[in-house]
Amino acid sequence: MDKKNAFIGGLLIVAAFASLYLGQKFAPPAPVPTPASAVVSPADTSAARTPAAAVPAPGATTLTALATPPAHATITTLQNDYIAVNFTDFGGAIRDIGLRKFPTELNHPEPYLFNALHADPMLAFTDFPGLDASTPFQLVSQTATEVVYRAVLGQQIEVTRRYSLVAQPDDTHDPYQLRSETTLRNLTDKFVPVPRIALSLGTIAPVSDSVYGQRISTGFSTGSDQTFIARTQLEGGNGFFGIGASDPKPSIASGGPIVWASLTNQFFTGILTPDQPGVGLLTHRVKLRPLAPDDQRNAYGLAAAAQFDVKPLPAHGSATLGLSFYAGPKEYRRLSNTDIFKADQDKVMQFGFFKWFSQILLTLMTWVHQGIPNWGFTIIVTTLILKIVFVPFTLAASRSAKRMQKIQPEMQAVREKFKDNPQKLQAATMELFKKHKVNPVGGCIPILITMPFFFGFYQMLQSAAELRFEPFLWAHDLAAADTVGHVFGLPINIMPLLMGATMIFQMRLTPQPSVDNAQARMLKFMPWIFILFCYSFSCALALYSTINGLFTIGQQLIINRLKDEGDVASPGGIAMEDMAALAGKPMKNVTPKKKK
Repeated sequence: MDKKNAFIGGLLIVAAFASLYLGQKFAPPAPVPTPASAVVSPADTSAARTPAAAVPAPGATTLTALATPPAHATITTLQNDYIAVNFTDFGGAIRDIGLRKFPTELNHPEPYLFNALHADPMLAFTDFPGLDASTPFQLVSQTATEVVYRAVLGQQIEVTRRYSLVAQPDDTHDPYQLRSETTLRNLTDKFVPVPRIALSLGTIAPVSDSVYGQRISTGFSTGSDQTFIARTQLEGGNGFFGIGASDPKPSIASGGPIVWASLTNQFFTGILTPDQPGVGLLTHRVKLRPLAPDDQRNAYGLAAAAQFDVKPLPAHGSATLGLSFYAGPKEYRRLSNTDIFKADQDKVMQFGFFKWFSQILLTLMTWVHQGIPNWGFTIIVTTLILKIVFVPFTLAASRSAKRMQKIQPEMQAVREKFKDNPQKLQAATMELFKKHKVNPVGGCIPILITMPFFFGFYQMLQSAAELRFEPFLWAHDLAAADTVGHVFGLPINIMPLLMGATMIFQMRLTPQPSVDNAQARMLKFMPWIFILFCYSFSCALALYSTINGLFTIGQQLIINRLKDEGDVASPGGIAMEDMAALAGKPMKNVTPKKKK
């Protein structure tokens, strides 16, 4: 049975490596670079440079298509040190936003462009007859911090759109956030009904082809609950052997109230926060690469629009729809600032089940980073702080593991003695633990404590914009794998290999209480499984695990030299008197052996 288990384990590892190799070999082509014309210089206020939309591919007619830019749109820009907001007079909306602190690509100065390829400009009207992204607006006024547009709908409703941006952030204004107020004024002497208004949040695209669909999502909050709609929910699929199969969906409609709505990818997000809650959120799937095959998942992005109901306008009356719009990085310390954002808007980080550990780690890392400029060394110091905090638990667990290893002969004797009586075997085993002061679950305590932090760290790294393009040693990007080359198409990532080496060495140092050959063989496979698990993830995760392992190795070397003063088994094995006592039998039934 042991040989069979070892063979199956080895076969699984070979299959995993084969899957990794084939996944790299047959991966979809690299993303089409954003056209140079789509990248806006923060100071450029010339004519529109939005990339021309291509004709949707056959079979994609049910999807939301990319917008066709007006031929003579005029672009007006408001900017501060963090963002450059490019407005278009068609729709009186935001064509795109350049994030000046975040480059589009590594070693390229062009800012990341939020909504570069889009179905609609941000905050444009959608599904509003006679008032949408193709409606020309008049630029009424412009200052360094404010721009105002105006249009008249059917000689009945005057629409005024006012946008403002703070030049310098303060305690109540975030530099990535702008203010928008849309006023509808009735020009007639009668009541005028207003159709339901839908304002676009824009269109979000993956940051790279390696991004899984769960990281592209829309979301909203009702004030008490948050809901997120991942791109995978619209993709459909064949399910598991046909079970759960579904067709792709062009859109998903969600009900309100909408206290805030979001549109996010791995590192960036757009958040619309209205003064009064909306009534719904529309999520659309958009094909951003019309010439790409229909089954290429990362050829698709998501678009979203928040819906609002406006009461009929009385004669010469007006109604104003005010909101704040954030377009920037997913930074927990920023979005958790309740003086500026809603109390639950940090949920767009989507840390998941281990959110508390992710928040603790990210907060601790941010605090350490204030004194250490390099994020790689910040991760190292953060890891060491955590290890020092957990030292008491680790020492207790190590002592328990050493004692457990020493009583293995006695435990084996108990198993043999009472192998046909499970109740007496259990009672004898527990008495044996009690006698030698052994905690049978003591060795699991460090794992139970550190594993949530490991998964919390992994979850946090999926959306930590702070680590994007941050170098460390040979790694160019802590938020990506530290690939230094390829062999037969297989990437060579150094940090996961170092992590695996520390795990193997650590396992040899740590006392192994189990004498089960099958368990011992499976434990030997664990480092290889973790290497595969972390091989293609960000090197920051492997760096954390490597430093954690190196500290544990040093700690274990010291522990192994310490003398355990606790009660341990004698080298000669368990005495017959003790065996009888553990089994609950009277001493008179035990016949001691005569001395020779």
